This record gives sequence, C-alpha cells and structure tokens, in this order.
Amino acid sequence: MTQTADTTTTGQGFVAPDQRKFVLIAAILASSMGFIDGSVLSIAIPAMRSNLGATLADAQWVSNGYMLFLASLILLGGAAGDRFGLRNTFSFGIVLFVLASVASSLAPTPILLIGARAIQGIGAAFMVPGSLAIIAKAYPKEERGKAIGVWASAASLTSILGPVIGGFVLSSFGDWSWRLIFAVNLPLGAGALALLWFKVPTDPVSAGRRLDIVGAILASLALMLIAFGLSNDSGDSTPLASHLLLYCGGGLVCAALFLLWEARTKTPMLPLRLFGKLGFSGANALTFVLYFSLSGVMFFLPMTMIAGWGVSPAMVAFSFLPLGVLLTVLSSFSGKWADRFGAGPLIAAGAVLVALAFAGLGFTAPWQSVWFGVLPCIVLLGLGMGLVVSPLSTAVMTSVDDADTGIASGVNNAVSRVAGLVAVALMGAVVASVFEQALGTAAELPIFFGLPGDPALGTEAEALRVHATDLAFGTVAYITAVLALISAGIAWVTLERKF
Repeated sequence: MTQTADTTTTGQGFVAPDQRKFVLIAAILASSMGFIDGSVLSIAIPAMRSNLGATLADAQWVSNGYMLFLASLILLGGAAGDRFGLRNTFSFGIVLFVLASVASSLAPTPILLIGARAIQGIGAAFMVPGSLAIIAKAYPKEERGKAIGVWASAASLTSILGPVIGGFVLSSFGDWSWRLIFAVNLPLGAGALALLWFKVPTDPVSAGRRLDIVGAILASLALMLIAFGLSNDSGDSTPLASHLLLYCGGGLVCAALFLLWEARTKTPMLPLRLFGKLGFSGANALTFVLYFSLSGVMFFLPMTMIAGWGVSPAMVAFSFLPLGVLLTVLSSFSGKWADRFGAGPLIAAGAVLVALAFAGLGFTAPWQSVWFGVLPCIVLLGLGMGLVVSPLSTAVMTSVDDADTGIASGVNNAVSRVAGLVAVALMGAVVASVFEQALGTAAELPIFFGLPGDPALGTEAEALRVHATDLAFGTVAYITAVLALISAGIAWVTLERKF
C-alpha cells in the first residue's frame, strides 16, 4: 500500500498508539463476516433451496453472484484504499456488505437473493483487501507482526467455529434459519463501523492515483459471461452448445480485451509483467487448479450429504471441523518447512494428499458414511491444505520484487476466487448431466440433485435418486482429484526446491 513520506520515514502508523486496538478489533469484526459467510454457505445451500424452491442453477448463482464481483473487483478495491484512504474504503465496503447481507436474509425469492449476493460481493471486494491493509498501515513495523498474528488467530477461530455453530442452528431451527447466517452480519458490521467512524482517524490518501475502471468492467463482464455460459438454468442437462458458444465466446472476447487493455494502460489492476516470472506464474497456475478442485468438492459435498444421505447440517459441520483445525495448526510449521526445503516440495506433497482425499471421497460416496468415509478424507484434506496454504503465500511473495508484494498477493487472492467461480459453474454442469443420465427414464419425475426426495414417489425412485446423487458427486470428486495431482506437478516444476 502507498504510504505518505511521514509514515514511511518515522515507521509510525496513521493512528495514535491508544487507537490501534480499535483498528484491530474493527478489522477482526469485518473479516469475521466474510469468513462466516464463506464457511457456512455451502452447508446452508440445501436449506435455502428447500425454503425458497431454488434450482441447482439458482444455488450455483447464490455462490457465483458473490464470487463474480469479489473476484473481478478485489484488485480495484485494494487500489481504492490508496486512492480514497483505507478507512473510507474499508467503511464503504462494510456498509455495502452489511446492507446486502440484510437484503439476503430477507430475500423472498431466489433471484432477489442472487441480486443481494452480487451486491454483497461488491462490498466484499472493497472490504476484504482493507481488513489486513488497514492493520499494516495503522501499526508500526515492529508491532505489525503481532497485530497480524492476532487477526489471523481470530480469523482461524471464526473459520473453525462458524460452520459448527451454523450447522447446529440449521439443524435446530429448520430450513428458514439459513437467513440467520446473513442477519448476524448486521451487529458485526455495526460494531466495526462504530469503531472506525468514532475511534479511528482518516488516513492519508494518494490523490493522484487513477483506478482501472475499464479493466474492472471488462473483467466483470468476462467472468459473468463465462460463468453464465457454463451454468445450466434449465434443470434438464448440460448447457446447450449455442448457449456455451454465445456466452462463453463473449466472455473469452471480453477476457482478451481485458488482457489487451491491461497491457496498454498506465495503471493496470493486473500488471501482466509479473507473469514473466516463472515462480509467480507457476504459483498462480497451481492456485487456480487446486482451488478449482477444492471449491468444486466443498460446494457439492454438503448437498450430497444433507439432501442425498439425510445427514443433519450439524453433523456435516462437525465432519468438516478437522479441515479448519489442521489447517490452522500446520500452517505455522509448513511455513518454516518451506523456508528449509523450498515451497515446491511442500506444496506438491500437500496437493498429492488433497488428490488422495478427493479420490477417497469419490470411492466412499456409495458407503454414505460420515465416520468411515467423509471424516477420514477430510482429515487427509486438512493435512494436505495445511502443507499448501502458508508455503503458497511464501512462494507468491518471494517470486516478485519487494515493491510488488502487495499487488502479487492481491492477484493470487483474485485467482483463487476466480477458480471457485468457474468450478461451481463447470462442475454444476457435470453434476446435472451425470445425475440426469443416472436417473434414466426416472428423469421425468420431480427428482433433483441437492434436494430431498418425495416419499410419495416410492422407495424405488428414492433409491435411484440416492444412487444418482452418489454417482454425480463421485464424478466431481474424481475429476478434482486428477486436477489436484496436476497442481502438484506444477508446484514441483515451477517453484523453488532447496535440495
């Protein structure tokens, strides 16, 4: 982030020492909103669908409407913090995120929920970069590490406890309680804003900095058209060829125009020169492939367990608990191991474990067992991602010059969001196709992936629905296992190895 000469030379933040704690608390409260939404949403999707009568395509866009604008605008949001001040930009993001959260909690139809989620994504694009940046700017260098450590610990705790609490709420109060996931953002956001507005002064701005509005528009159009082209809103099968050609073709044209614009503009939101470095390109390539895999599995697994197997949301949340715990515990160790052995071997080993976990989920899906199927695979997934996350951040940061570490981190963050967006859209088409083919002649019945069966249809139709659900998810699991192995290969070839 750009800083004034005074901040840089004195090593002091823009707030007084007794005000810094308010910045830290505000950042933690704001970050908690994003972590809770992200970690609980997949568990709440079946309840949303039942409560609103939403299709699988609607469910995809509840996720993708948010991811679309977060992914395409997050770099613009980071630059806006420099242009208009971190406190102002951060506050704007929180206000928009909270208002959209309230609208999401009250949405009476799927289309209004999708619209509210899209606005929430815009707010998140300005809120997410600001949460960590405002801490870095408020604290002097010698105190920054401790403050960021407190923020990271709080973030980890939120990520771990959020799904557990959300799962028990959904299990206890029924399908309508998915609305509470968004409603909880109101007090959290209000607390963060109160601290920022009444306890934190305005920070210096870089008035001469220009924002890449054209790039943001082109990126948003490209991602939206590609995601819409891959999504299936008919509920029958995969998107028609004409649908793919029209929307994905238009998206690729916008993507090409985006790259052309970024190569020529003086203030690009995505500096293409960074991709001239093998380590940076490799880190982002494996990020896309690995997080595509992770997003695909974690979006469809809860629907498979809750609607397909009849597992309670609370039990699903409990079975996912080892992922957050192991990720938190291993991250500090894997960062040190990466310093010793290089990021390449650690990430490659972690990605192989992730691949084994996904393959295991596909193999054990017909067992429909939380304890002997899902839980061991989630433990393996936690071990794998625990070896990946910290070394990957190290690989991104060390692959560029010191002056570019901020933008490099932002690019990698955006790449992981784009991967999730494309995964939910593309794997949704795979799920719809496999599910329909597995049903055979029963596809004419009102049977849908991710929704409970109708007892009136009889036991034979129910058995066929469950079988089709397992087969559809298993296909996703095996595809993502292969992709995780590919990401391991990318890490081994492109990233540093110290032996």
